[in-house]
Formats: sequence, C-alpha cells, structure tokens
Amino acid sequence: MRVLVTRSPGDAERTARKLAALGHAPVVAPVTRIVPTDEPRPVEGWDALVVTSAHARDALALLPDKAPQVFAVGPHTAAAVREAGFADVVAAEGDARSLSGLIRGSLPGGRTLLHVTGRHHKEEPAASLAAAGFRVLAWKAYEAQRVEALPPSAIGALRTGQIDAALHYSRRSADIVLRLAEEAGLTPTLRTFPHLCLSADVAASFQGLGMATLAAARPDEEALLALLKGLP
Repeated sequence: MRVLVTRSPGDAERTARKLAALGHAPVVAPVTRIVPTDEPRPVEGWDALVVTSAHARDALALLPDKAPQVFAVGPHTAAAVREAGFADVVAAEGDARSLSGLIRGSLPGGRTLLHVTGRHHKEEPAASLAAAGFRVLAWKAYEAQRVEALPPSAIGALRTGQIDAALHYSRRSADIVLRLAEEAGLTPTLRTFPHLCLSADVAASFQGLGMATLAAARPDEEALLALLKGLP
C-alpha cells in the first residue's frame, strides 16, 4: 500500500522506515515542523516533571537539575527523556488518562509538577491533576508549527489517486491536513481512502466531513500500524 504520513519530519522518517519494513510504500508529507518557542521555564521550584511528547527532549536537556522524577506519557517519550539525561523516569500507557492516573497513584496531592509541553496542547493531564490537588506549571517549550503547503510529491500522489491510506497521530495535525488539502483543492480526494487515526479524538476531524476512519485500539504506533493489516 502507498501510505500518506503527515507527521513532523523526524517522526515521519521513523514511521516511513517502519512502513517500508512492513512492505508498504510511505509518502512522507509533514504538515508541521517542531521548533523551540524560547519561552523561559517557570522560576518556581517543582517536585517532578510531566512530559507528554518526545519533542520535549531538547528542552529537557537544558534543565540543569536531572534529579527530579519524570512521568512520561509512554515508552517512546520515556526513552527521549532518558536521552536528555534523566534517570528516574516512569512511563504511562501512551495517553493522558493513564498518565494522570500514574501520577495520582505515585505522588501525594499538593506536589508541584512541571509539565514540559507544546504551545498547542490539550487540557489533560493537567486538568485532572489540578482537580486532584496538584499544582501544575506549564512550560510551553516547543511548537508544532504549521507548514505552508503539502509537498509537491504528496499533492501529485493525491491528485493521481495513488494513496491507499493515511496515518494521523494528533488532532492538530489532522486539522492542518484538512486545511492544506482544502487550499490545494484536494478535499474530495481525501474521501477516496481510509484515515487511520491514533485515537477517536483524532478521527473526529475526518468523521465530521464524512470520511472513512479507523481508530487504533491503543494510543501507540504499533496499534495504529496494525490497522493496515485489516485493509483490503
């Protein structure tokens, strides 16, 4: 199958290698680029860190104190945290709900947490942690910046009907795909193949426009790629 991959460049290249190993032909079309925001980190102290994306790695590497415990959303993010120099890292199951539960079960309420996150981020896990009595400081250290247009290779493949499926990892990138496709006059083409999504929330962007979607059984890449096996 020819599979459209719309992740940011580094992530897209890693996914493309996995797809090639499975016998598929990836069509890489990053719709975002990860850039630092240069936002200063909070001056208050914190008891532990919360990390919801491997994109936080470069920012974490800048922190002078690598002793605090880090709660990562999943194994891939945990590996990036360790690469940044932290040793005491605990991984949740890949989603904000399990991350919040892990923290609430590990630390007493009242502790201060530093959430190293992107400029565009969801309310969870911070909302449920705050409700449980934690003080959550947000450091918006990076941003998934929208690209100006889909790459010519992807536009060509879409216009000539060469895409058999697309992979989508976040609600923000899904919305950007739809916007860029509309600007290129390609929205009807997106209805000709299924959109495989990391979660139901990601899939909602396409379902609202009547496009075929499938959501992964778990919020991780292995479960997402497994959806390809069920396609005709």
